[in-house]
Amino acid sequence: MIRLDDIHIFVQAVDAGSFSEAARQLNIAPGLASAAVQRLEKALSTRLFVRSTRSMQLSAEGERYLPFARTMLEARSQGQRAVASDQSTLSGSLRLSVPSDFGRNLLLGWLDEFQHQHPALSLHVRMSDRAAALTRDPLDAAVRYGALSDSSLVAMPLIENNRRALCAAPSYLERAGTPSGVDDLRNHNCLRFVWSEQLHERWCFTLPKGNQTVAVSGDRISDDAEVVRRWAVAGEGLIYKSRLDLIPDLRAGRLVEIFPPMHCEPSPLNLICADRSRLTPTITQLKYFLQARCTALLEDYWQYVKISAVARLP
Repeated sequence: MIRLDDIHIFVQAVDAGSFSEAARQLNIAPGLASAAVQRLEKALSTRLFVRSTRSMQLSAEGERYLPFARTMLEARSQGQRAVASDQSTLSGSLRLSVPSDFGRNLLLGWLDEFQHQHPALSLHVRMSDRAAALTRDPLDAAVRYGALSDSSLVAMPLIENNRRALCAAPSYLERAGTPSGVDDLRNHNCLRFVWSEQLHERWCFTLPKGNQTVAVSGDRISDDAEVVRRWAVAGEGLIYKSRLDLIPDLRAGRLVEIFPPMHCEPSPLNLICADRSRLTPTITQLKYFLQARCTALLEDYWQYVKISAVARLP
């Protein structure tokens, strides 16, 4: 018979990295933590960890079992919350992974608003431009740009008609000139960022004559996309990233868009879960909330662009 408490200790040991640290966090004796995992291994007839005198790591079977263990614990938590409180009230923890630039400058304010609407929720936000391992990390969901590389994950679109924007500060364009086409980007200082260990240095465009990709170069690279945006605002070079991230700078005139919007690569924004068992009422409500905020932000920007264009007419 499998005990949920043993599963809890197994997951805690994975997250903590050792039985002793898991036992300390759970306020139990280290021997009890080790015994619980051994009991679970016996019930499953498999080894969940590969142990040595100096290290402990998940076995291949443990890797496969971990997402199911997390799902069982989450199901127990959901059941407890359902019994203890009104179903219309969102409660418990909301653990999110979000990209650095969008997260800091837009999402944090929206999450404040969402939590104020649901004060029984507690937020845990991981800010990073590295792809979270949703099947292993203690996360409920991730907010990410672009198409999914893993088809086993569940993606809920937050905004689908978003694109990248090629931009620079007026001071840079005055100094270096404005690119006349995609090929001309090779002659400019292009500010690049690293996304999940991969350098974004091949910029793709959707031109009337067909898609075109250009390999760019420059003197600055960062694994934090906000840093790259700040370099662009300071006049250090060209930037090519999601328009959602750039709207405040475009409206304030700190950045200028260079190519027509439809010539730039699509950059859809999604809320991603490891599997459908994670689609809790909290995640569902968060999806609708963020969809509304993203749509309103982009629609308001395009309205601003239209009004500005009319104002410039003779």
